Amino acid sequence: MIDVAVIGAGPAGLMAAEVLSSAGWRVDVYDAMPSVGRKFLMAGKGGMNLTHSEPAEPFVARYGKRADAVGQWLRRFSADDVRSWAHRLGIDTFVGTSGRVFPVDMKAAPLLRAWLSRLRAAGVRLHVRHRWLGWDARTSAGADDLRFATPGGVRRVRAKAVVLTLGGASWPQLGSDAAWVPWLRDHGVDIAPLMPANAGFETDWTSHMRERFAGHPVKSVTMTSPDGTTRKGEFVISTHGIEGSLVYALCAPIRDAILTNGSTQVYLDLLPDWQPARVTEEMTRPRGSRSLASHLQSRLGIAGVKAALLRECLPRETFNDPAALAAGIKRLPLTLLRTRPMAEVISSAGGVALEALDARLMVKGLPGVFCAGEMLDWEAPTGGYLLTACFASACVAGEGAAAYLAALR
Repeated sequence: MIDVAVIGAGPAGLMAAEVLSSAGWRVDVYDAMPSVGRKFLMAGKGGMNLTHSEPAEPFVARYGKRADAVGQWLRRFSADDVRSWAHRLGIDTFVGTSGRVFPVDMKAAPLLRAWLSRLRAAGVRLHVRHRWLGWDARTSAGADDLRFATPGGVRRVRAKAVVLTLGGASWPQLGSDAAWVPWLRDHGVDIAPLMPANAGFETDWTSHMRERFAGHPVKSVTMTSPDGTTRKGEFVISTHGIEGSLVYALCAPIRDAILTNGSTQVYLDLLPDWQPARVTEEMTRPRGSRSLASHLQSRLGIAGVKAALLRECLPRETFNDPAALAAGIKRLPLTLLRTRPMAEVISSAGGVALEALDARLMVKGLPGVFCAGEMLDWEAPTGGYLLTACFASACVAGEGAAAYLAALR
């Protein structure tokens, strides 16, 4: 029998292993893929965003309905702790203009290599190509008969404690395929439905919009979600609809409104730094022989993709009414029909209900079984918030498992 099995070698699993090994426990980490941290490395392809420099109160508020619970985890491992942890691995960080925190080389691979080296030096054993198949049986409290599919056949492992860090359902090709859901449900664990998070949304663009503007960024705008939340930033026109950081920040209320109503609208302010009266004043100036497109560009700086959005989202007659067009520029309705498929979204919402866990993130009905990371029922936008909370929940679960093991002695 081993001390503790950590199942899932993403950021949460590796952090739980670090906490447990630091407490003196023998840790075995199992992962289904041929190498560890695959989603972590994928996230680093666009620049490894570790965390955010935002003050604690607005930082915690990013977690929406689960802000109170996630806030408790962040008291154990905060955004500042993420930076300190990276520095101890020899990775210097910097704060970008958006407040996001990155390694100076913007890469995930050097950080992961340094981390794995430290874990191996601490005695953590990594087992790849070990796909968890659930339990053979739950025996006495704290003892688990775990089954793994390996290239050599089914392997059985008995552990005094288990930390599950199996991820959600996004990017299943990287290992997070939610195969664990029925196994936990069979043991009475409440699982909230898994849904796309940090997702793009689809709309019915005209062929002109798709062919001419797919891939174009829409910068310096605000977006208001169906629940009235407004954020400033930028997004990207896709072939199917919209995606990008501003969309991801408002994903939860948009997705929930679509689930309730079948579709929804968001509202764009194409000139958020302009007062409505000024926009109206400029739009109602005589334009003489100039075309409307020329007038929009010269008076308001609206051209290209922003002008195309006006044509796409407003009724044709609006363009004959300068006051109505000015109002549309400040509050442009965009209808969204559905989220993009789970397999291509950045993360998922839903998972193991937090109410099914105690304060140490141990499953109430399964002594010795702890859960952490994205497989729990919470969500966060990109910008480092997702990764920081994965780390923080893993610290809580790792410490909980260490305390549980100590109590067995």
